[in-house]
Amino acid sequence: MADAIPSRAAAWELLTTYNKSESLIKHALAVEGVMRFMARKYDEDEDLWGLVGLIHDLDYEQFPDQHCRKTEEILKQNGWPESIIRAVVSHGYGICTDIEPLSALEKVLFAVDELTGLVATTALVRPSKSVMDLKAKSVKKKWKDKRFAAGVDRGIIEKGAAMLDVELGELITDTITGMREVADAIGLKGTTA
Repeated sequence: MADAIPSRAAAWELLTTYNKSESLIKHALAVEGVMRFMARKYDEDEDLWGLVGLIHDLDYEQFPDQHCRKTEEILKQNGWPESIIRAVVSHGYGICTDIEPLSALEKVLFAVDELTGLVATTALVRPSKSVMDLKAKSVKKKWKDKRFAAGVDRGIIEKGAAMLDVELGELITDTITGMREVADAIGLKGTTA
């Protein structure tokens, strides 16, 4: 990438300027954690992938009806590189944008965004209230109950796994692993460890 990558501090400032909701900030931190883990798995730039994860829902609290489009505008106004803007906007593919995820970074973001919500909700109904002892089979069990975390679009997660050519169980395990790295920050350390 030719353009300089903005600092995490700059991303955090933008995120917290446009988002005050604790749940949205925790979601951003969860996705950042998973993206960082996945960057290492794919031997990619961890800082870049983390930034994209952190700011992917930048506009969601204030502009939910303009999701992704408003983020694109905000990032352009702040001089962010086009490649980062494209990656962020692509996570809304087929929902609110027509920018198809093409790179590994874009496909991973598309795949794990919704999945972090399902993993978090599954962790919270466990006695430990933690991702530290959560296994993929527990998430898969909850997956089948369409009333559980009904707002999570399982079709998007399946489409993302297919884009990455990975089995759903592997994607869930990787997402859990990435969320464990930020468990304290996202309130899912629970009573284990």
